[in-house]
Amino acid sequence: MAATQQYVYPDQDEIRIEAVLAALADPVRLDMVRQLAESETEISCSGFDVAVTKSTLTHHLRTLREAGVIMGRQQGTARYNSLRRKDLDELFPGLLQGVLAARR
Repeated sequence: MAATQQYVYPDQDEIRIEAVLAALADPVRLDMVRQLAESETEISCSGFDVAVTKSTLTHHLRTLREAGVIMGRQQGTARYNSLRRKDLDELFPGLLQGVLAARR
């Protein structure tokens, strides 16, 4: 059985609107959040459809995680990411829905 590592991310009461908005302001990160919102399951790091290098993707994932937008976990050699929709909806009602509905 593979060991599971949990990434560090802020507790719900530590999520700040400024950090969330800054994380969502980048077009690549916004696209990644849209992909997570449309997915019925977690997305592995290699499963994102973005045209960036692996190191840049890692940076974007860390930024989203540290802002409290996503949660990440590692299982074996795979890293999985999920959207913190419930936390964001409770803290900032309508924000995520509005951002995701915005014209591309």
